[in-house]
Amino acid sequence: MIHIITTGGTIEGLEYETIESENQESKISIEDFFRSANVSFSYSIENVLNKDSRSMTDKDRQLLVDKIEATSAEKIILTHGTFTMEDTAKYIGKLNLNKTIVLVGSFVLGTSNGTDAPFNLGYAICSVQFLKPDVYVAMNGTIFHWKNVTKNLETNKFEQR
Repeated sequence: MIHIITTGGTIEGLEYETIESENQESKISIEDFFRSANVSFSYSIENVLNKDSRSMTDKDRQLLVDKIEATSAEKIILTHGTFTMEDTAKYIGKLNLNKTIVLVGSFVLGTSNGTDAPFNLGYAICSVQFLKPDVYVAMNGTIFHWKNVTKNLETNKFEQR
């Protein structure tokens, strides 16, 4: 069983023109992606936040940790906005939770033509099934360990630190 925890962000089609515009309803759900892909693996989805990751606080990150610790699933996908994805990965990674946790997001709105959301989500789902317990970021066909990831704001890509 893969447990998916959602936090909002571009992958769910949320646009944040201002940081105050959080707590919107998702325009597309992870369930929509799975339905269109006709997936056959066992999963559960838990919506925890609908936030722009620029508004993510350590209190929010602790809430995510609490949810991760509360589930019996050992494989976790955490959807997350890309702006502070590496911060959340580091926050969780330092805790050594002994679960396989993969953070994933998208650079192009999940509701847009040409979005990278379905590819990234599929890549994260595949990755979480084969990686050893730890915390990772899966973006655009690359896996990054939480200790070795940074977002390059100039290229708008993740890269090794």
